[in-house]
Amino acid sequence: MANSEPIKTRRKFFGMDANVFFLGLVSLLTDVSSELIFTLIPLFLENVLGVKTAVVGFIGGLSDSTDAIFRIISGWFSDKIGKRKVLAGAGYTLSNLVKPLMYFAGSWGAVAGIRFGDRIGKGVRTASRDALIADSVSKEQRGRGFGLHRAMDTTGAFLGLLIATLIIYLVQGTGANLLAKESYRWMVVAGTVPGILAVLVLVTLVRERKKSDGVPAESQTTGITPRVKTNFDKRFIIFLAVMAVFTLGNSSDFFLILRAQNVQTPLIQVVLMLVLFNLTYSLISLPMGILSDKLGRRRVIIAGWLVYALVYFGFALAGAIWQIWVLFAVYGLYYGMVEGAAKAFVADMVPAEKRGTAYGLFNGVVGLMALPASVIAGWMWDAISPAATFYFGAGLAFLAMVGILFLVKERTR
Repeated sequence: MANSEPIKTRRKFFGMDANVFFLGLVSLLTDVSSELIFTLIPLFLENVLGVKTAVVGFIGGLSDSTDAIFRIISGWFSDKIGKRKVLAGAGYTLSNLVKPLMYFAGSWGAVAGIRFGDRIGKGVRTASRDALIADSVSKEQRGRGFGLHRAMDTTGAFLGLLIATLIIYLVQGTGANLLAKESYRWMVVAGTVPGILAVLVLVTLVRERKKSDGVPAESQTTGITPRVKTNFDKRFIIFLAVMAVFTLGNSSDFFLILRAQNVQTPLIQVVLMLVLFNLTYSLISLPMGILSDKLGRRRVIIAGWLVYALVYFGFALAGAIWQIWVLFAVYGLYYGMVEGAAKAFVADMVPAEKRGTAYGLFNGVVGLMALPASVIAGWMWDAISPAATFYFGAGLAFLAMVGILFLVKERTR
């Protein structure tokens, strides 16, 4: 999986290196698989296995934190060995080996174990993949590159949820409120095929960047060889701290699904709400990435966090199904605005030769905070009320907005 060729000789897609497109295709296929198998896990746990909400939150947080630890390690290791693709390939392969085991899951412990294995795979692949994307585009096109990747990734989620909707319709019809075990098992079967295809695309079509063709790309036009920095920019460290504050209130999206069911939304509508969310996310990702290239990453991130806070306030107050529909649609705006811009912002703040480590730290901070975030959310849900979970998240989002506004400066280009 370490084959490489000069990037400049390869075909361009949307004006960018083919790596960006093919990594986007890998993510698209993987998300078709993951959405079919994992998105409805909270309903599988509650409706089929009878698990309490606090346990659902624990599983969601534990899986994200496991992901985080391995992102940190793999990001650093990819910088050390100078190989991004081999780690990405190992991660995608591991995830797609364990996901089919959900067909046999009969206890929350088994679900946690399978999810744990999947998240190890995600942790191993993500930082290396993001660094490979950053290595494959110029500074002026980073927002566009990550925006295209997020758009393709989320298109996969959209397609996966459409297939899930069809399965539920065929097995349970339109009137069911609870997920049936038979429906879920068919989702696992359907989700296995695109996962295998994702690994094949990565192995055959994604190319490792040559050092002579990649790292110094931003300075090749000036003839200056970049100096290796031993420490990260202070802005990057502060940005990580602000992200930690935001993520403490950004509990697992499991709770959004449970909230929809909490207001008596029929099962098939819950899945279609997720389809709408991913459609919005997919459509907005590329335009927002391009906007961040023009207006600056920080402005786009602040606007996205404001949308998040308002959506969480909405989920706290919602009492009707139509309101949940609107909130899921607007929630997709937040993801489309922030996900690509934040990753491009990381690349702006760190030297090229340390991008793997930087993405590992960025994703690691986000993931490590996910466990306490989801445990707190689950406790609030059971001990206080579902609304308390969302008020807490909205409050920390506003606090993070203040932090990035006053503490993290964006260099002028």
